[in-house]
Amino acid sequence: MQNHPVKNQPQESEAPPPEPKKLTLQVSKVQTPIRIDRYLTQQVENATRNKVQEAIGEGRVLVNGRPVKPNYRIKSCDTIQFTFLRPPAPELAPEDIPIEIVYEDTDLMVVNKEPGMVVHPAFGNWTGTLANAILHHIGRDAANLDTSALRPGIVHRLDKDTSGLIIIAKNPTALHRLARQFAQRQVEKVYRAVVWGVPDPPSGTIRTNIGRSRKNRKIMANYPYEGPDGKHAVTDYLVEEDLQWFSVVSLTLHTGRTHQIRAHMQHIGHPILGDETYGGNTVRPLAFSKSEHFVKNLLELMSRQALHAGMLGFSQPSTGEKLVFNAPIPDDMRRTLEKIRTVLASRH
Repeated sequence: MQNHPVKNQPQESEAPPPEPKKLTLQVSKVQTPIRIDRYLTQQVENATRNKVQEAIGEGRVLVNGRPVKPNYRIKSCDTIQFTFLRPPAPELAPEDIPIEIVYEDTDLMVVNKEPGMVVHPAFGNWTGTLANAILHHIGRDAANLDTSALRPGIVHRLDKDTSGLIIIAKNPTALHRLARQFAQRQVEKVYRAVVWGVPDPPSGTIRTNIGRSRKNRKIMANYPYEGPDGKHAVTDYLVEEDLQWFSVVSLTLHTGRTHQIRAHMQHIGHPILGDETYGGNTVRPLAFSKSEHFVKNLLELMSRQALHAGMLGFSQPSTGEKLVFNAPIPDDMRRTLEKIRTVLASRH
């Protein structure tokens, strides 16, 4: 299957931003009158004076239903509503978290991320992320990286429940050069997935536009490729193993849209096994008795989307040397496939 590059492709896209969150505070009857920006800095965890003043200036802070200025002095029993576009984040800190380093040099690391690990801090996951582990691992060299956006050296990302290979830059020059490779689609990325059913034909290219669902902003939807909604998304697929009720598929991305593979496999009627968001974790009847019990067992084994970033190829940012890495599928996918193969063999 040949790769057909798509022009004008953007850098690897991010997950959908969190919905704005509202916090309501009721001022105590015995509260000493102080400026509202100072009060909110004291009351809201991780909030800074600058961020609070910015929110006030944008009209995202209401007192008794009305906008106020930063020098407004709160009064007893005031009701304050504070809308966060992004919840205030704590300072990124090193954490001694084990990570599997596949390769490392003075410019970069390639990490085989385990399923369930968040790549960088965000609302609900301020600690325990790959970014925290990176800061601990590179130690003093972390001073070269910008941690203000909570993404030290992270050029691209994987969803929390997608396992596999990810590149980490260790200095600003490497970060810039690697980001340029992603922006120009010079990085080779091949994923492996276990999907429902067997795609027919066994190889092909999926082309749609992908954009936010009109019903749910957190979910990506497919739209007509030449239509006005969403952005172009192109994925090549190839069936590696036909397992009758399921199949192992390799997937090559030509664009980097959020949830692209997951949305595309749902689009062609073969969602990824275990994918709760895109229709892959419902119990479906198969053409044999007791299949429901079999499927329930599978979904217990595969409690996430069965998607793994298995191959990564790019140029070393200083030398230009071509680097290619492969990572075997993780244990949960391996056990799931073993169970499918065993049951399939017993029926022949």
